[in-house]
Amino acid sequence: MNPAALADALLAARAQGRPLVLPADLDLAAAWQVSALAEQRLLADGRTPRGWKIGFTNRGIWPRYGVHQPIWGRVWDDTLTLLDGTACEVSLAGLVEPRLEPEIVFGFRRDPEPGMDEGELAACIDWVAHGIEIVHTHVGWRFDGPAAPVADFGLHGRLIVGPCVPLRVFVQPAAELAALGLVLARNGIERDRGRGANVLDGPLSALRTWLTAMAEQAPSVRVRAGECVTTGTLTDAWPVAAGETWTTQMDDDCLRGLTVQFIG
Repeated sequence: MNPAALADALLAARAQGRPLVLPADLDLAAAWQVSALAEQRLLADGRTPRGWKIGFTNRGIWPRYGVHQPIWGRVWDDTLTLLDGTACEVSLAGLVEPRLEPEIVFGFRRDPEPGMDEGELAACIDWVAHGIEIVHTHVGWRFDGPAAPVADFGLHGRLIVGPCVPLRVFVQPAAELAALGLVLARNGIERDRGRGANVLDGPLSALRTWLTAMAEQAPSVRVRAGECVTTGTLTDAWPVAAGETWTTQMDDDCLRGLTVQFIG
């Protein structure tokens, strides 16, 4: 398994929107090498990193996908959409087996540090928003551990971020975001329900856990002020197709639900 060759193959699959078979001997250490090489190539091609996605923070879906720990990947300028309102169209062009994940997103005004507690992390956060990540996979949706999704760009496809509000609108942000509930519907029919606590006991808890894991596995990497982090799906990840309209409804008035219409 040649990490540089695999990074090139994955980048080609990403550019062409096609599946790829990964080497059977890919392990997690090699997957992180592949991820770093792919990121270097994207940077060299002029892409600008805008933040991060944390994946597999919802323990309820671990057995279904064969991954039992959080992973992460970059969010880029060409994958991030910041909404002024609550509705948008999203093209699925170039995405392979896309799925939808409703999430909670943070924007940072100060660099967070590993080892901070949830209160200290909250002091680093400028805004919070409800977002929808479109994940996709070039290698199929059943994994034998985290190596494949790590190499495959953290499964990130698109991130749509709804209206941002200052984190201070929540008096007790850790507890209130953990208690937040959401209803997910497709074409007006309810498909799933989720809660903030599904992501490692709450979005701020997921953030804390991830920062610790990243410091251990990639100590040279840091979250910077101005970046955003989306903290994982509150529901299962649902397949989406062109022509569908998906909506979310929040049970906390501080964050607004979203409507996404998918086109080809």
